[in-house]
This record gives sequence, C-alpha cells and structure tokens, in this order.
Amino acid sequence: MTITTVAPPSRTTPAGLALGFLTGGAIGVSVTAFIGGCVVGKAPLIVLGLALPAVYGLVFHLCTLPRRSRESAVAPRTALAMIESLEAVGSDTSDVPVRFELTVAPDDAPAYRVEIRQDVNLVELPDYRPRGIVVVEYQPDRPWKVRIVTRPTPAWEERAAGARLDSAPGPAMRNDPPESRAGGFLTLLGLLLGVAGVLLFFRADLFGHGGSGAAPNPPVSSSSSSSSTTTVTSATGTVTLGPDQSMLDRGELRKAVESLTQDGDTRQALTVVVQDRLLTVVFSPTGVRTAGFDPRSLPFDRVAALVEEARTGLGVDSPRSWQLTADAVGGSLTLRVVVTGDRGTGSLEADGQGTVLRHNGS
Repeated sequence: MTITTVAPPSRTTPAGLALGFLTGGAIGVSVTAFIGGCVVGKAPLIVLGLALPAVYGLVFHLCTLPRRSRESAVAPRTALAMIESLEAVGSDTSDVPVRFELTVAPDDAPAYRVEIRQDVNLVELPDYRPRGIVVVEYQPDRPWKVRIVTRPTPAWEERAAGARLDSAPGPAMRNDPPESRAGGFLTLLGLLLGVAGVLLFFRADLFGHGGSGAAPNPPVSSSSSSSSTTTVTSATGTVTLGPDQSMLDRGELRKAVESLTQDGDTRQALTVVVQDRLLTVVFSPTGVRTAGFDPRSLPFDRVAALVEEARTGLGVDSPRSWQLTADAVGGSLTLRVVVTGDRGTGSLEADGQGTVLRHNGS
C-alpha cells in the first residue's frame, strides 16, 4: 500500500481570530454593563448586560447556520484504521477517556495519521492495543474528525479481522488542535476594549457626573449632627453614630432611617443592615422591579427587644457583637438577628411586626 502524508489542518484563520475578538468584546461589555448598572442603579445598563449575550448568541447562530448545514449534509464514511498508540488520560467513571493515535486508511484516499480522544468502557479497554485494527468513521471534508466504531457491521468486522495496514508518517492531525497565542491575545484584547468602552461611554452614570437627558440620581451627601455621619448615594445610604451612641438607644434607629428617606424620598430598600453604631440601607435600582420594602416600615420599637432576646436566649457565650438584617426576598418583611460570641454564633428570625418565628442556637 502506498502511503502519503496529509498535512494537519490550519485552525487559526482570520475569521477565527475575528470571532475570538468579537466574543471577548461581547463578554467585556455585557459583564461590565450588568455589574455597573446594578451598582449605580441604572436600568439601561442592566438591560444591556443581559440582552447583549442573547443577541450575540443569536447572530452567531444565524451566521454559522449555512456552514453547519453544509457540514451536516456530508455523510460520514467508514474506513479501517490501525492503532499506533493509546493512553488512558483519566479513570473517574466506568468510561475511561483514552487518547488514540491512529493511521486511517480510507478506501479511496491516501492514508493519514490522526490523534483523537474517545471514551472507552473499562471492560472493553483490553480489546484496544497497539498495532490493532479498528473500524472508524470520519468526515471526508474534515478528516481529523474521526470516531472509532465500537459496534461495526459484520462485513466491516470481518474486514478488520483480516486486514494488515502500514503506518502513515507523521505529523498526526489532531481532533481539536490548541488555539494559537494570537487567538488568545485577540480575545483578551476584545474583552479589555469592551470593558473600556462601557466605562468611557457611560462614565457620567458610573462615576457620578450628571448626564443630559437622564433623570438625576440622588446626589452624594454627607452631614454630621450629634456625632453621627450620614451618607446617601444612588445605591446605598449609611448612618454612622458616635462612640457614645447606639442604634438601640430609644428613637435612634428611627431617626437614622428617616435621615436617609427625607425630602419625600419613596425609594424601596432591598436590604437594611443594623449594627450597634452603623445603619446601612441598600436601595432598589431605579426602574428595576425587585422585592423591596419601605425602610420606614421596620418595627423600630421591637428591635432592642429582639437583640436582647438573641443575646440572652440563644446560648451564645459572652456575646460580643450583633447584626440585624431586614429584607423582603420571600415577599414579606423578615428580620434576622445574628449574635456572635467567643465560641459560636446564634440567630433568631422575626416577621415584619417583630414577632419571633424561630431560634437557631450556637
């Protein structure tokens, strides 16, 4: 048999490099837009971050549809192949991934060498050995796409039993050749340019400068009164008390919440977190429908009693700190108080009226 060498296919094409660049750019734009939109509360950025991957995927599917249709229209062909070498590359399950190097000998084309990876059942693994003859299927237009037929027809099984093949010289074509460095570099470049493009185009929204034609966000404000500091942004509000004050002092928590919701501000809160001298309110993004609640609806008169019950009734030794978290993720307002001690933590859960529902001891 006369054997000639088939050159390995070149997978680094201009179209492939361009696709990698565009994919990196789409990833950079979508991730940056979604995260930035959530941070600053901008619905257009969030929508852009969610919609871009779907649109890009649809365009990619439509653009590659003709090529995939042509490839699927080419029927695979059957041939004999000789195992040059094999190596098991894993054994996590009963199907062992095996790397084969084969000499494929089509009936109507020159023989060539190819490297593939295929799962082989552990029981059948001894049937494959170097210099053994197997039946394979391959794509005539993509000869590196080779698959060993584990259950050939009787006619091909008989041919394989009596066949003798010579080795084809290398190099072996690979089923899935590695990407070039140029492809990886262009993908990374596209990702970085996508991130930079979002940060540059939406810099007014992301970095707090007002833009024309957009509803102004609540400005960042900071004030100091009675040794407390209040800070309000478009996404969060915080109140920090002085060293001799506590959110458990009578009326202090209510006053702190009202300082963040003054001037008729009716924004809903995603989460309210209360600590001894710190109040943090995370507001719902503007224009985004979320499970929020009015922070002024908290049962302020019950907070001190809930914290005291968590300190004394959960079996936490020497409680050192506490934190109350309020949210409406489940549809109704829920309060959780967590107490941390020297050797563990404990928590309790209450409803929107401050009625204790359950305890979780240390």
